Amino acid sequence: MTNPHPTIIPGLRSPYELVGMVVHFGRMLDKIRLNAEGKLPAEWVAAKGIENPRSFDSRCCNFLKIDYAELETETLKGRTDSEMLEWAFLHGRRPSEDEIQIWNAFMMKLGWRDPIKERVTIRLAEIGMPPGTVETMFDFIDLDEGRALRY
Repeated sequence: MTNPHPTIIPGLRSPYELVGMVVHFGRMLDKIRLNAEGKLPAEWVAAKGIENPRSFDSRCCNFLKIDYAELETETLKGRTDSEMLEWAFLHGRRPSEDEIQIWNAFMMKLGWRDPIKERVTIRLAEIGMPPGTVETMFDFIDLDEGRALRY
């Protein structure tokens, strides 16, 4: 399946890509950096961060027990992804490998047989794709952004 009109934002990685062993964290850092450079679309600026408690950024900050505004400030100091993850572990919490594995599995499966499925279907309709084209939000994001699907 290929999205005929992908949303391409150079420098924004897939939520599947790991920083350390953690999914989505790198994408959250990308959005912070892109916004600071004026390269994040306006409709995305309102959606970044923790304003929506169900957003992936909010979920990630809650998982790591970090403040998004502090993360943003530290990220914009020019730190690397690895340095930012270590900062998060030091200023929030350092989850165990098992906790990270559970987090990753939870995030990667959002939309599959859960209440988020309706949101996946709505988002698919917005880009002109039929229900069931993909089943998870991570897969929808990759489809929407023109990346090859991982299954």
